[in-house]
Amino acid sequence: MLRLFKWITTGLILLALLTTALVYGVLSISLPSLSGQGQSQGVSQPVSIARDALGTAVVSANNRVDAAYALGFAHSQDRFFQMDLLRRNAAGELSELFGKAALDLDKKMRFHQFRKRASKIVTQLPERDQQILAAYAQGVNEAQAQSYPSFEYLLAGAERQPWQPVDSLLVIYTMYLDLQTGNFERDLVLEQVKQQFGDEMLTFLTQPSQYQAALDGSEEPIPDSDIPELSSPLKAQLAYQKIAEPLGIGSNNWAVTGALTESGHGMLSDDMHLSIAVPVIWYRAQLNYFENNQQHQITGVTLPGAPAVVVGTNGHVAWGFTNGYLDTADWIKLDDAVATYDVEEQYPIVDGTTEVAALTMSDYGPVKEVNGQRYALSWVAHQPYAVDMELLNLEQAHSVGQALEVAKTIGIPVQNMLVVDKQGQAAWQPTGAVPARINPSDVAVDPAEYSVLWQEDASDLPQVRNPDNHRLWTGNSRVIATEQLPRFGDGGYALGARAVQIRDRLNEKERFSEQDFYQIQLDNQARFLTKWHGLLISTLKQEPERFARDIKDLENWQACACPDSVGYTLVRHFRSRLTDTVFSAVESQLSEYDLSLSAIKNNLETPIWQMIAAQPSSWLPANYGTWPEFMLESYQQMRDELLEIHGQSRHASLQVLQWGKVNELRIQHPFSKQIPLLSHLLDMPRSPGFGDSYMPAVQKTGFGASQRLFVQPGLEENAILTLPGGQSGHPFSPFYRAGFSDYVQGNNTPLLPTETMHQITISPLK
Repeated sequence: MLRLFKWITTGLILLALLTTALVYGVLSISLPSLSGQGQSQGVSQPVSIARDALGTAVVSANNRVDAAYALGFAHSQDRFFQMDLLRRNAAGELSELFGKAALDLDKKMRFHQFRKRASKIVTQLPERDQQILAAYAQGVNEAQAQSYPSFEYLLAGAERQPWQPVDSLLVIYTMYLDLQTGNFERDLVLEQVKQQFGDEMLTFLTQPSQYQAALDGSEEPIPDSDIPELSSPLKAQLAYQKIAEPLGIGSNNWAVTGALTESGHGMLSDDMHLSIAVPVIWYRAQLNYFENNQQHQITGVTLPGAPAVVVGTNGHVAWGFTNGYLDTADWIKLDDAVATYDVEEQYPIVDGTTEVAALTMSDYGPVKEVNGQRYALSWVAHQPYAVDMELLNLEQAHSVGQALEVAKTIGIPVQNMLVVDKQGQAAWQPTGAVPARINPSDVAVDPAEYSVLWQEDASDLPQVRNPDNHRLWTGNSRVIATEQLPRFGDGGYALGARAVQIRDRLNEKERFSEQDFYQIQLDNQARFLTKWHGLLISTLKQEPERFARDIKDLENWQACACPDSVGYTLVRHFRSRLTDTVFSAVESQLSEYDLSLSAIKNNLETPIWQMIAAQPSSWLPANYGTWPEFMLESYQQMRDELLEIHGQSRHASLQVLQWGKVNELRIQHPFSKQIPLLSHLLDMPRSPGFGDSYMPAVQKTGFGASQRLFVQPGLEENAILTLPGGQSGHPFSPFYRAGFSDYVQGNNTPLLPTETMHQITISPLK
């Protein structure tokens, strides 16, 4: 028996070693070659792709078309699977990779018909843009032809498909899905609030925030709204029901004119907030090419799948973006007189089968039914001007004025663009597709209110240029003046606390360096939660002996989202628990239609404080006698549940609830989430949480600053660019985690490429 056990043990060890060897072998042969010579019909003159210690792709070419080919080649070598996911996500074609498990998501995405729209748009682009997209696609495909499929395709059992020029437009559509779906989801929720609870509730839940930081200083007055009476049947539904927090997709950026820098150059800071995974969404690159007898050098971050530098500098101007949240979507309430028609959609599955489903369409847009009522979605992403290649033209702007003119024509999800130049100018302007219609609505409108101006891109975009205070900032809250709000609407603005804190930090100094800007990006002071901290302290001091240890941690909370702060965790979760419980009756009603207050949770800050002040009896859960009792028990339940979640009993030490542990940064590869054994190989090292939602240092467990950029155009040698992960999507690449440690430690990673480690040269095929 002992001998048999030894044989079995030895066999299992050998099998494990063999499996490991096979895995490592398969991974090794799919590593791309980063040095060498090649030839291609895709270039008119020789191009080179150099890589430094971070894996930054440094492209050198004699024209922009050849540069697009080389960038496509580099993107393909390092990120093809990611690119494939982006195009398939927008097109609703993930089932071809992942089978029926992705079918529901595909149907949700196919609602927008993005492949059909992109296929039409690509044929109407200027010839030059079509050449660039074709060259980029050829670079992508030729790089793939020289390598084995990456491990993701082997695990999925799927085939790689060639890259087409239209796919680069689909990648832009993916950004629409990331950045703007909250707009029309919000409107649908508000429409149902109106239908289910009436106009008084709608007005109550959408009161302006007390945190406002528009560039002109204008503020929306906060009305003294009445608190709606909650009926007895609804009051019976008041019980804790978690309302998911929106990720807060957006970003920070700010800038100062040359009056506030030693050099006299303008200076920009930009950190775009997105879900963070492996590989990270952005890709470091520098493009060097000639155009119109001039040499151009553009350095920044690119989006794999597209041939443009998204955020960066060309030595003359530097630009950055945050999500704009202008209202770019409306639901049209359809009556029986409005004709609809069905479109049959086919969904190929990886196993070779095909699912067929119908999509209902109308002249106003795709149709969705909620509670027996049909609604058509009119969204800017469905318009012909939604996507284009005009972003490429920013590369050749030499001044803020030129950049602003280019920005008026760019087809991307509308962004707050900040731009600075080396002459010391700075400006803000909404950039991207904005409908010309002038009657945006938070709730559904009748067909008679639909405007044909939906078919036109707006030309009346506001701007702020070289303000008297020399400072500009955006943080996804309202940037436009109050008087412009009826024209451009509210597409789901952020609460405003983050923008207020950035504005106030900028007003603390009269001179700035890149390092000063970095410190603002890392600012995790809990100014927004200070009021909630005071409420929780006073609530617990009603029973000081019972909550002695809690009060001690709260008094030592450090007023920041610091990794070792227990008090911050307690305040943060108390706010969520109280808000979720108070509005649980509304949430319960909405959930019957697969909707949630999550879409407008930022709006609940003003009404929840109105509730706390007035303590209306109709909103008090039935099992409590007073609001103070309700708040005390809500805290107790929240704290005990948190301890259980983190593997402790309710009497355990609260130190397990340190914010750095509760909000630990976990940057994961999609496959490691499904196969945890791959986590060590594929994921970034876990790091203590260091920020939160309502402060400049935005960070959640898998969300936060997807890049950090600080730059003065013309002084790029001092510029900083950090990313939360490496260049390559291949776990055996030396660039897989390169730069990650600088990101989590708040260190400086240079924007400019360093010494060349590898180089590929590709010449025209003779």
